[in-house]
Amino acid sequence: MAVEKTKQVSAPPMVRDFWPKYHAKTIFFVTATQVLITLLFGVLLLYVRPSSATDPFFWVTLAGLAFFLFSINISVAAYIMKPLRHLSDALTEISGEPSITTPPNPNKEEFQKNGLGPLLQTIYELATGRKEITPLGTKEVAVVHANLETALSDASVGFMMLDKNRRVIYANPKAPIHTDPDGAIIIDLLFENGHTLGDWLDECEEHAVHAEKVWQRVSDKIPGEENRHIYDITASYQKGSEAEVVITLFERTSVYQPEDDDLDFIAFAAHELRGPITVIRGYLDVFGDELQPVLAADQVELLNRLVVSANRLSSYVNNILNASRYDRRHLKIHLHEDTISNIYDTIKDDMNLRAMAQNRFLTVQLPIDLPTVAADAASVGEVLGNLIDNALKYSNEGGQINVTARVNGGMVEVSVEDFGIGMPSNVVSNLFHKFYRSHRSRETVAGTGIGLYITKAIIESHGGTISVRSIEGQGSTFSFTLPIYSTVAEKLKLNNNSNEGLIEHGSGWIKNHSMFRG
Repeated sequence: MAVEKTKQVSAPPMVRDFWPKYHAKTIFFVTATQVLITLLFGVLLLYVRPSSATDPFFWVTLAGLAFFLFSINISVAAYIMKPLRHLSDALTEISGEPSITTPPNPNKEEFQKNGLGPLLQTIYELATGRKEITPLGTKEVAVVHANLETALSDASVGFMMLDKNRRVIYANPKAPIHTDPDGAIIIDLLFENGHTLGDWLDECEEHAVHAEKVWQRVSDKIPGEENRHIYDITASYQKGSEAEVVITLFERTSVYQPEDDDLDFIAFAAHELRGPITVIRGYLDVFGDELQPVLAADQVELLNRLVVSANRLSSYVNNILNASRYDRRHLKIHLHEDTISNIYDTIKDDMNLRAMAQNRFLTVQLPIDLPTVAADAASVGEVLGNLIDNALKYSNEGGQINVTARVNGGMVEVSVEDFGIGMPSNVVSNLFHKFYRSHRSRETVAGTGIGLYITKAIIESHGGTISVRSIEGQGSTFSFTLPIYSTVAEKLKLNNNSNEGLIEHGSGWIKNHSMFRG
């Protein structure tokens, strides 16, 4: 029996395939046309002047002319086709097909100027409403709304919806909101890790059509206040939708609160330890001064090591107390004009001693012409000490640590670089979290896991930022910025040198509280 060949069914065309094919065809036709014109032009010249066939200048001129015209034609074609490409990207986006293209943002200045913005916005709005195929009657809509309202009110998670002006248009009973005396709805969320809901929405408005973002450990009140709740949050953004932002809040208070309770207990213990440690350090200083002439060299070295250990223990205690104050939004400091060199000089001897004790090479290169910064010298000294101490601990025997500084915009950027064990990316992303210590560091290096948390808190309290680059096995570079004094001098004077006015509009935590109104 003869076997009938089955006809092979080709895959349906994809929206995303249009632009690459159309672009390739256009380039082909432009190129072919240009080649044809060049050939006809060359033949015409040879017909008029046959002797040109043996003249190298003729062929160079012809090739140069062809290249020039080809470049002009390609540039013109690319300019003309550009809006078509953006429309194709927008249609690919709403088609739901997987694609690596970035959907065009209708709010970009470029699209507002050339008039393409309204077209893109219309495409997105049509896509948003395309599922409303069968319109419901008024009574049916009322029933659906009532059922939905009941379901959301009984839900165990919090829901909030924001319109395009970031006003709260809906919030269920689990959502952390309150109404101020003027009738405005205030969202009670405190974002502690720099990238706030407002920052994310700013980025979405600039670059995204659809986007999602997850935050962990966001609380509605500072530690110690009654009825405090801690959430993991998911926010969804859909440009052009009536509810442009939908926020879902999963309460995780029972998971995170024990860590805060631990910090409270540790802070209490640290507070009680600070007095005896101060006494020990005082006696060591007295012994160092009075017994120095009669001690042997190895005894002096032993005494120096005791002083270093006592200072380190004191630093741990201060870090714990600072972390506790930071959690309670009490880390308000006074900033004064100073130089990075002066600040480093206050910890210079301690750092050199630590480097020598651990057989590391510490090189500090701070340009003498660096502008002055707005800083609390003791706090910034603690930051430098933490970062250099970490670089010493995580370097190999005989390792090099470099401390450098430079001007970066309106900031002075200080970097601490080591060439030690480095870190994998999954460690770097958690590095500034409270009590975080990687599995490897817990096994090999002593510490509390608070140093980098309080380091970040101090820098943000100055209106600066901190970042880290690291490659496992090759080392790490921690960098932080401090504002150049002349750029913030007026704000400091208005606030009696307090940092409150300085970080009110920066990336710090004060900005994040009660930022949305509905």
